[in-house]
Amino acid sequence: MSSDGFLVRTMRQEEVRVAVDWAEQEGWNPGIHDAEAFYAADPEGFFVAELDGEPIGSVSVVNYDEAFAFAGLYVVMPEYRDRGYGSRLCAAGWSHAGGRNIGADGVVEMQEKYRTRSGFTLAYRSIRFEGTGGGSEPEGTVDLALVPFERLAAYDARHFPAPRPRFLEAWIRQEGSLGRAVLADDGEIAGYGVIRKCRNGYKIGPLFADTPGIAEDIFFALSLQAPGEPVYLDTPEPNAAAVAFARRHGMVPVFETARIYTKAIPDLPLGEIFGVTSFELG
Repeated sequence: MSSDGFLVRTMRQEEVRVAVDWAEQEGWNPGIHDAEAFYAADPEGFFVAELDGEPIGSVSVVNYDEAFAFAGLYVVMPEYRDRGYGSRLCAAGWSHAGGRNIGADGVVEMQEKYRTRSGFTLAYRSIRFEGTGGGSEPEGTVDLALVPFERLAAYDARHFPAPRPRFLEAWIRQEGSLGRAVLADDGEIAGYGVIRKCRNGYKIGPLFADTPGIAEDIFFALSLQAPGEPVYLDTPEPNAAAVAFARRHGMVPVFETARIYTKAIPDLPLGEIFGVTSFELG
């Protein structure tokens, strides 16, 4: 603890739920059971800031492998903002990442601070679209539980800056979620997606697919699970087909972030990324 009563420490597992609750208060609309999957990714990667023993902020910096980490869940209670506590909290998180390239999704009002104070580089915008669930079952999708996990993890790693099997296993099996995939004639994965219950409505993420048509089939199969409910899809703006698809089906933009990195921008097939997994863990 510093002389002014400020302390940053690693969160206990049950405290990650508190950080997710704070994210809800900030309007990020996390999944109801996200905390369990988040913690599985890197149990040492969640930090709480305390002032005189009272929690006042959180940040996560999840190390996925030796080269890549992702930061999220950055919240400082409103009455403690602009007093330097956030910078000290983030410094502890960045220390956990070591020399790794750190990715994050920055909200609009924080993007300039991330660029000038933390050295992040803007990669692209992500747009959250909102629509209404329902529809009819398309042909050709299969339950994700029928797909060998090793194949799924390999396909996922093609669309993310690092392999993330521990996180992925927890994510696709979290309570209240459902996954669908499309398989090619040779049995290889041509696309997959997951829908999960959130504090408001449902989110589809990730949604990765080889073609826009496959992405639409998976989207419809997932959207069917939430008839009449709000459904959200976070699309990378450079994927013009994803943005056009969302607008074509009556979805409207309701939120945006910027994907940012501290080092080189990873070379990902953005044309196959129709929905990011989460703004908190990448």
